[in-house]
Amino acid sequence: MSQPSRRRPAPDVPPCAPRLRRRTRSTAPAPVTRREIVLHDQRVTYLEAGRRSGGPTVVLLHGLASSSATWMPVLPLLGRHAHVVAPDLLGHGESAKPRTGDYSLGAYAAGLRDLLLALRLDRATVVGHSFGGGVAMQFAYQFPELTERLVLDASGGLGPDVSLALRAATLPGAAAVLKVAHTLTPRRVAGLAHRAARLVPGVPRADLDELACALASFADDGAREAFLHTVRSALNWSGQRLDGTGRLYLLADLPVLLVAGSDDAVIPLAHSIAAHDRLPRSRLEVFERTGHFPHSAHPARFAEVLLDFLHTTSPVLGDTDSFRRRLVAARPRATTAVVPV
Repeated sequence: MSQPSRRRPAPDVPPCAPRLRRRTRSTAPAPVTRREIVLHDQRVTYLEAGRRSGGPTVVLLHGLASSSATWMPVLPLLGRHAHVVAPDLLGHGESAKPRTGDYSLGAYAAGLRDLLLALRLDRATVVGHSFGGGVAMQFAYQFPELTERLVLDASGGLGPDVSLALRAATLPGAAAVLKVAHTLTPRRVAGLAHRAARLVPGVPRADLDELACALASFADDGAREAFLHTVRSALNWSGQRLDGTGRLYLLADLPVLLVAGSDDAVIPLAHSIAAHDRLPRSRLEVFERTGHFPHSAHPARFAEVLLDFLHTTSPVLGDTDSFRRRLVAARPRATTAVVPV
């Protein structure tokens, strides 16, 4: 399929929600609606496409300093065949940004559980990009009874390596740097950074667009603080602190799809390949000449791959007993020593 064309943005306006190209009547995209709900006295916003009776439920989770807008090119395509929900995670997008919020993986997973239950959704295929992939894995571990399938899109949490820029955000001076950038008309700073980055050869356009959106989001004090809280809970100067590879065996019965870009400069392709090797029944799709945002760079292909995954796999709901069996099977044989007391 041909790639969607992009309208040239105004110089200082980052293209945070690329438009879809005009399609024929037979492939008309589904409408996307923005909705809002209050959970635990906190506003949660989300995008929705498709009807509940229109197929399986798919949840799309964005990454750090991003929002549900990153899925706009994909939502109308998926919504023709599935019921799709893309929330703004706490501290991101238009959702609440509490100063004392819990921005850990476990809290994000619990928040997603609460959102699904509040929307009366019993189960879902969970798709996570980058940090959202870590949240998706945590959700599958904590709530196997709600997880039908798992899709990891350039996912974090599969190894220690991560870009220098994200590691730098964990340093003590990062808050001051972001605050200074905020005082310099953030939209202009984002636009300038976007144009400067375009001069660097080999950087994919989709990555530049998403970077500009991330910089623009720091205009919001709450978004900056939430970003720093979240990044420091998951990373340190050495790289990713949270590594989920040791628990991947718990997902052996769950249909898992891994998507990665061959030229990802944020999280190495090798992480997805290694996870695929640990999950013999998983699928791996590598998008050539693509960076850290496969779903933004190639929305039509991403939707096609995801829909094929949905249509050719059967949903599997785990439970406590299945997790217990895998934990016991993987546990080393304990030795008993008699010690007089």
